[in-house]
Amino acid sequence: MKLSSLLFPLAATFLAATAVPAAAQQKLVPAQSDIGFVFKQMGVPVEGHFKKFDAQISFDAAKPATSKVAFTVDIASATLGAPETDAELPKAVWFNTAKFPQATFASSSFKALGGGKYEVAGKLSVKGQSRDVVVPLTMTQTGAVTNATGAFPIKRLAFKIGENEWADTSMVADDVQVKFKLALSGVGKL
Repeated sequence: MKLSSLLFPLAATFLAATAVPAAAQQKLVPAQSDIGFVFKQMGVPVEGHFKKFDAQISFDAAKPATSKVAFTVDIASATLGAPETDAELPKAVWFNTAKFPQATFASSSFKALGGGKYEVAGKLSVKGQSRDVVVPLTMTQTGAVTNATGAFPIKRLAFKIGENEWADTSMVADDVQVKFKLALSGVGKL
C-alpha cells in the first residue's frame, strides 16, 4: 500500500477548494473536471485520481475578495489504477474511509493576482487533521465553461496518511503534489 495514496485526498481537497470560483448559479461540471495527485514510491512517480468530488462556489470576478468555495472529496473514490492498490487506500493506516469518508476544503480568502491568476487560502481537512493551505490557481474561459487549474504541494504525514510502518518516507515520500482542473458553469465574464 502506498502512503502517498492517503495524501491524494488531501491534495484533492486543496485543489478543489482553490479552484472553486462561482456565483449564484455557479456549478462544478464533474465530467469535465479532474483532481489528481502525484507522489513518489521508492523514487518512482505514481499518479492517482479522485473519482468523486463536489464544490459549492460563489465567485465574483469584479470583487474576488468576496468569493467563497467549499469543496468535498469522497476519499474512498481514490484510485491509483490498480485494484490491489486501490483496495489498500481505504484502510485505517492510509485514508481510514470508514471513520473519515470525506476530505474538505473551505476558503477563508480569495485574492486576485492579475492575468487570470488567483490565490485561495483556506482550511484543508483530511483524516481528522486540519491545516491552513494556500492554493494558486489560474482561471480561463472558453464559451460558457470556466476552467480553474492549478497544483500545490502537501505533506502526507501532516494528515496522518500512511501510519505505522508507512510513516517511513524512504518507501513513500512525504511530498505529494495535488493537481486539478475544475470545469465550472455559470461563472460571469472574467
